[in-house]
Amino acid sequence: MNNTFSDNSQIGMVSSFSELVNTKFQGAMNAICWHRNLVGDFKEIVSQLQLKENITEVSLEDLLALPLSENGNAAREIIVSDVQVLADFGASPSLNLLKCYERDEELDFISTDVYSYHVDRSPIGTDTFLCTYHGAASDIIPNSQVEQKILIPEIREKLKKLHDGPETEFETFLKDYFFDLHYQPKPNAEPVNLGLGHLWRLAVDHPAQQVLPCVHRAPVENDGEYRLLLIC
Repeated sequence: MNNTFSDNSQIGMVSSFSELVNTKFQGAMNAICWHRNLVGDFKEIVSQLQLKENITEVSLEDLLALPLSENGNAAREIIVSDVQVLADFGASPSLNLLKCYERDEELDFISTDVYSYHVDRSPIGTDTFLCTYHGAASDIIPNSQVEQKILIPEIREKLKKLHDGPETEFETFLKDYFFDLHYQPKPNAEPVNLGLGHLWRLAVDHPAQQVLPCVHRAPVENDGEYRLLLIC
């Protein structure tokens, strides 16, 4: 088992899907990992899928139609099983073949794309589930090791100039444009890479949430390599 995971108070470790969905977030723990060492050739699946855009959602029909070797089929069976257990749980899993996400380059002093450390927000009680089967994997970071970007004085001042409206509407402006969801790592912060094959559940910001939402980011992709990611 990866000591980086098990020794980290932010991360709860489980050994089954049932434990993954039934373990409660508490204290500093806002990420739960079903730690798995998967067998199968996920690269073979990626090599046969067709990228239609920078992010292509792969249907189960397309996945099942691929002519795969025994190792490729073993990988496919794992993906199909993950999709089914998440769907049975009530989630809406999406299998994505990913070259890159869209970059936010509009403002030079703050980024609001998924490569920036951020939290997910929902009006209803939900969690984020994700598993990277191939390619670069996402990072999480303890909440104590980040600072909300809108509270950094120089960024806040620039946002106030950008807002150019009544002071009473400034906080609403920050939420409307998702500036409040993004975080800056503190010096000496220690992110944790989520690794390949593990199924993760991350806490989301919603009205009933009892813990701080999990701060995470998408990785910079490896050159010439697509990611295969299950997320919901």
